[in-house]
Amino acid sequence: MNQFFLNLPFQLQKNTINYDNSIVLLGSCFVENIGRKFDYFKFQNTVNPFGIIFHPEAINNLLERIVLQKKFTEKDLFFHNEQWHCFEVHSKWSGVDKEQLLNNLNSTLKETFLKIKNASHFIITYGTAWGYIKNNFIVANCHKVPQKEFKKTLSSINTIEIAIKNTFDKIRSLNPKLTIIATVSPVKHIKDGIIENNRSKAHLLSALHNVIGNSENTNYYPSYELVTDCLRDYRFYKNDLVHPNQTAIDYVWEHFKSSWIHEADTNTTIKLIQEIQQGLSHKPFNPNSEAHQKFLLSLEKKKQIVIKKHPFLEF
Repeated sequence: MNQFFLNLPFQLQKNTINYDNSIVLLGSCFVENIGRKFDYFKFQNTVNPFGIIFHPEAINNLLERIVLQKKFTEKDLFFHNEQWHCFEVHSKWSGVDKEQLLNNLNSTLKETFLKIKNASHFIITYGTAWGYIKNNFIVANCHKVPQKEFKKTLSSINTIEIAIKNTFDKIRSLNPKLTIIATVSPVKHIKDGIIENNRSKAHLLSALHNVIGNSENTNYYPSYELVTDCLRDYRFYKNDLVHPNQTAIDYVWEHFKSSWIHEADTNTTIKLIQEIQQGLSHKPFNPNSEAHQKFLLSLEKKKQIVIKKHPFLEF
């Protein structure tokens, strides 16, 4: 029988994740897909506290600010389209009140410092090597400022390598025992062009492997290859042909789970939580029926079993 898909076998890793661990995820929008899986199964996790960031240099700049606890000031803000913005963070932070924006950013800065300091695992996903330079640094987000205000550049492999190494060094200075899992996002940046997207991913992959090859307790996870090479079909993308669809995300999650999540410690809990989550999303035909009341009672018992084992869980 012909084989129609390439297979990338999972490899069980050291320092696997269980429910006692705490995970910080940072980077491109693909990391948010994995973060939503952690949320669904109630793992302790923090995803992109400053929003989606794609470029290694922008990520490194933010990590430097977090680790050094360098507070945001008015100099870091600008006013555009009737809102205040910051070039170092995602537009979800933008707002009409300058003081509130600063307070929110600095509060999150402190919280993220503590999250990284106390985390067991750090997952980081790089999205693009194309960057937009303004004020002599690559911004995390352009905030719909006209493109003529920026200089677009494709960062070299060496430049990206330096940024990634500096990022890992900063993280380890804060938490030396942290396990780092790094990956390249399979999301296609087609607005740059198909050829340009492939050049970008090639730079990211080369730089990341160069750094990981010389780093301890730092691991590459092949999310890019799983979607681009193993699935390799636009059936596994959304209608925009750019973002992996839910089937692809589920496929990557199952592979990641087999590689990185401690089976013996988590299997029973994961199964129970999935049953609870499916139960919570169930819409009864008759909420007052005896059958539904029994269903709710069974659901509550399952909740209590899980919460007794892991008191931090909330539904």
